[in-house]
Amino acid sequence: MRGTPEEGRLPVEVTWWGHATCTVEDSGVRVLTDPLFARRLAHLRRRRGAPPPPEAAVAEAVLVSHLHSDHLHLPSLARLAPGTRLVVPRGAPDAVPGLRRLAARGLRLTEVEAGDALVVEGVTVRAVPALHDGRRLPVGRHRSPALGYVVEGEARTYFAGDTGLFDGMAEAVGPVDVALLPVGGWGPYLGHGHLDAGRAAQALAELAPAAAVPVHYGTYWPIGLDGVRPHEFHAPGDEFVRKAARLAPKVAVHRLGHGERVRPEVAR
Repeated sequence: MRGTPEEGRLPVEVTWWGHATCTVEDSGVRVLTDPLFARRLAHLRRRRGAPPPPEAAVAEAVLVSHLHSDHLHLPSLARLAPGTRLVVPRGAPDAVPGLRRLAARGLRLTEVEAGDALVVEGVTVRAVPALHDGRRLPVGRHRSPALGYVVEGEARTYFAGDTGLFDGMAEAVGPVDVALLPVGGWGPYLGHGHLDAGRAAQALAELAPAAAVPVHYGTYWPIGLDGVRPHEFHAPGDEFVRKAARLAPKVAVHRLGHGERVRPEVAR
């Protein structure tokens, strides 16, 4: 690990705002992932945790993992201050023209693909592969890849976006200190290209970071489906903690509440 932990903690802070939206603070730089600030999105409603406060939209860089509307949400991106660096998968502005309108209003739009890297005020952001359908749904050609990102400052923090397990995952991502891993979804069933709690624990064992935070669960759920497989909404976080303890016992796992912040500790 790059930074020297103080009192057993890593030199990075992570705030989970719900779903895949996190703030990573490293070396004085705030990086925001897949901002989704809405109470309702199409057929989904926010069932747990208040929408993030205005300060959640304050960041030097914002990372968008793929084009699905619960990850690339234009009204949430419109809350960003002019001058904010907005990093999107290559081809995203062609598939989602609203991104160009945001750029015209002052956001600094940067397109990347796996293998690319950029520096934001001394912190490096690397784009890494993800196994997921990155198209803008319900229609749209596959113009843009799904990505994960590694934020490298004093620590290395991996934000997986949406992904399934894939061969060579640990090699593609590289060494990391903290992993922000999706462990669930927003509906009763997870399709191809997703991690559930068990597969996320397997990914954790392969990546072998010092610490992990489960994300992408327990926030949004389809309207009218409260009684359909409700354990898929409530259980993934705790299930991931249990399975990670068995498959990756050396990793310190932090299950956060909505809006909770942690400076990850190192397991002993």
